[in-house]
Amino acid sequence: MERQSKSIGYARCSTNQQSTDAQVAALKEEGCVVVFEESISTRTNEKDRPQLQAALAALEEGDELVIAKLDRLGR
Repeated sequence: MERQSKSIGYARCSTNQQSTDAQVAALKEEGCVVVFEESISTRTNEKDRPQLQAALAALEEGDELVIAKLDRLGR
């Protein structure tokens, strides 16, 4: 039986005063089976963003990483 691909979501906001709630809701609405979220600046190197790294590690061949807006991943 062939493995079905899945959508993994990543939500990020820059500060603790902001919320990822709207992003998480949109990602789940798009069918993401799991959403990783964190509050961290895009100026932080991607290797130092634990939830981004966890999202990337969760991906298997054929899966997709879904973000609400491109600037949530980086600038």
